[in-house]
Amino acid sequence: MVAQTCYYDVGPLEDFPVQLGKTVHLPGRDIAVFRMTDGTVHALENRTAHIKGGPLAEGMVSGEFVYCPLRDLKISLLTGEVQAPDTGTIAIFPIILEQGRVWVGLPSVG
Repeated sequence: MVAQTCYYDVGPLEDFPVQLGKTVHLPGRDIAVFRMTDGTVHALENRTAHIKGGPLAEGMVSGEFVYCPLRDLKISLLTGEVQAPDTGTIAIFPIILEQGRVWVGLPSVG
């Protein structure tokens, strides 16, 4: 089986507040979407690396990082990597911005 990416329209860009997270619900996953001041958009699994798995969309954004709302883990919006001294990785998803709309890609098996 070959993994492919299926893109889902999650709404107009203006519905995503700058420097804040917004949760979108896609088949089998909750995704945290972050719109940056430079116009880029990032999508990560909406579950922090914390053992209780808090909602990442509620975290505070600073630069290219979001901070876990439960334990202040520092997570890269670009790679999903938790920064030292903590460890872990959050799944990231590709984004397409097209005609003012945000599309999030999820892996599909085809």
